[in-house]
Amino acid sequence: MKSNSLQDLKKLRQQLAERQAKIAAEESARRKNETQSKQDQDLFAKAIGATKPLRQTDRVVHRPAPALPLPLQRERDEKSVLREAISDEFDASTLLQVDDHLSYLRPGLSPDVTSRLRRGHWAVQREIDLHGFRVHEAREALSAFLREVQRAGVRCVRVVHGKGLGSPGRTPVLKGKVHGWLIQKQEVLAFVQAKPLEGGAGALLVLLQGGRGPG
Repeated sequence: MKSNSLQDLKKLRQQLAERQAKIAAEESARRKNETQSKQDQDLFAKAIGATKPLRQTDRVVHRPAPALPLPLQRERDEKSVLREAISDEFDASTLLQVDDHLSYLRPGLSPDVTSRLRRGHWAVQREIDLHGFRVHEAREALSAFLREVQRAGVRCVRVVHGKGLGSPGRTPVLKGKVHGWLIQKQEVLAFVQAKPLEGGAGALLVLLQGGRGPG
């Protein structure tokens, strides 16, 4: 009985000794890691030299707008297409001023806009010639042209539609269509018939909306 007690005591002492040895080894490893880390930091500091903390600035972070769900995006796309669309059936005759020269002025603008446009107050910056186009081709070409010049910030353009002398019955079909298409475009402020040397009855000078109004 006494022999068993001695054996148990020896075994317990051995377990305590092993545990203390393990703790001592872990402590030694921890100190070694701390020393190595300190040495690494010192080496890095010597390599890069003196440093200064970055100053805080009042930066504004612009987060991208969340993508619209597909049905909403499709609806917006369809509305955008409708805004861009122009009808062939639009009757522009009641909105045109016909005196010595045909002209159109968007409601709310000063009456002298058309006279200044006719006198060349705004220089013609771009031109499109619709001669030889079918109606649907001319409509698409004119719409694309207006989008392009609007993006470029162009104020005044010449639209050549022809006098219709080559049309069946010598009726200027395209001429009337162009009048209607232009009036339907929100960016068109006014247009006047071109001077004889600039195309006369076969062309229009068109004033477009700019960043600072018609002036």
